Amino acid sequence: MNGKQRARAAIQFQTPEQLPMDFGRMGFSDFHWVGWNQIGTGDHSKRRTLDEWGCTWGRTEVKNMGVVVGHPLHDWAALDHYRWPDPDDPKFYEGIEKRFEGSDGKYVHCGFFMLLFERMHSLRGFQNTMEDLLLERERAEALADRIVEFDLRVIENIVTRFPGLIDGLNFTDDWGTELDVFISPKLWIDFFAPRYKRIFDFCHQNGWLVTMHSCGKVNNIIGPLIDIGVNALNLQQPRALGIEKIGKQFAGKVCFLSLCDIQHTLPFKGKEEIEEEARLLMECWATDEGGFILSDYGDDQSIGASPEKARWMFDAFMAADRWKGKARA
Repeated sequence: MNGKQRARAAIQFQTPEQLPMDFGRMGFSDFHWVGWNQIGTGDHSKRRTLDEWGCTWGRTEVKNMGVVVGHPLHDWAALDHYRWPDPDDPKFYEGIEKRFEGSDGKYVHCGFFMLLFERMHSLRGFQNTMEDLLLERERAEALADRIVEFDLRVIENIVTRFPGLIDGLNFTDDWGTELDVFISPKLWIDFFAPRYKRIFDFCHQNGWLVTMHSCGKVNNIIGPLIDIGVNALNLQQPRALGIEKIGKQFAGKVCFLSLCDIQHTLPFKGKEEIEEEARLLMECWATDEGGFILSDYGDDQSIGASPEKARWMFDAFMAADRWKGKARA
């Protein structure tokens, strides 16, 4: 199996021949990123940047991606003169073809930083968005639908330009605190699930698998996400979620891209604890047919970890690989 085959086998529960991984800094990755020209968080060396939606990102002297400090639709009156980004703008797609270099035999993915919910509150502000869902439902729906249409059109443009060359969508939408999801599961299912499903269905129709990243304790929406077709979940706080609990509920139903906990384990624990957590994750979240991919965080400084701990973690997962040599003929 090559990288593409290993990754797809893990995601689709078709028994990879070994643990797939996205661990580029160790020189091991079964994945290849081909992004469109989304500005995202912008130039991290600058204190202020604007993304393609007109959201202002601010940073301090502490190295990080920053946060949105300027919300262009903070006041609904701004809609009268707001300039929506054009998903057909050629500048979004210039140079993508060059990014396929080095992708042979790898799982090629592209996607969105801030797909829907994060884009809503980056435009409106977090508190406004929370209030909108209950008090301004019609306006919230119109904003969400406009964002979904943009996302779908970007995906369509990429599919049209590079037919058959993309394996999957990868996107971010952080949904939880360390205690629970931001809103009730009922409201999430009512408002967000149908809109995510439109995007997931369109991806599947074009042969793409769907991977979602979300921070926080998102246990209460994992089931609904599986129901609407998510194929893989990138969850980086397994201790907050509950390793054994998540395994009992969802192992075998969705693939997990994960690693040792970036808040509780990698910053504060030693070699033995890291090795034990790697073993436990493989035992609880993977199945004999697949369902787990080692996905590195890649920024030790921001989580207070170290390259040495990354090596301990990498070696521990390699040792816990439950598929090596067991793939079907």
